[in-house]
Amino acid sequence: QVQLVESGGGLVQAGGSLRLSCAASGSIFSVGTMGWYRQAPGKKRELVATIGSGGSINYADSVKGRFTISRDNAKNTVYLQMNSLKPEDTAVYYCNAMVMKVAGTRRFDGYWGQGTQVTVSS
Repeated sequence: QVQLVESGGGLVQAGGSLRLSCAASGSIFSVGTMGWYRQAPGKKRELVATIGSGGSINYADSVKGRFTISRDNAKNTVYLQMNSLKPEDTAVYYCNAMVMKVAGTRRFDGYWGQGTQVTVSS
């Protein structure tokens, strides 16, 4: 089994910063793309940022220039540095990872973390 454990959420004032972390553990041979998604009350889950195993990065337009995604492949961990936070960034943030559990299968399965609440007050 594979587990994703997130940390780093909380309450911050507008303009402040938070750093989220997500560590993957369990039956892992290789981790592919990792990413962060968020879901605000009454809205659909949306992509925030993704990072490939080789370092290719994709950001939602709404966070470009404010958020930075990074990863530590040795630790199977992905980070999200969030600066200049706005009230509209308030949401539950979910980590996602594409994991190959068996060597040579070329099969990646997607896993989700439990979510961490980020609240930005105005």
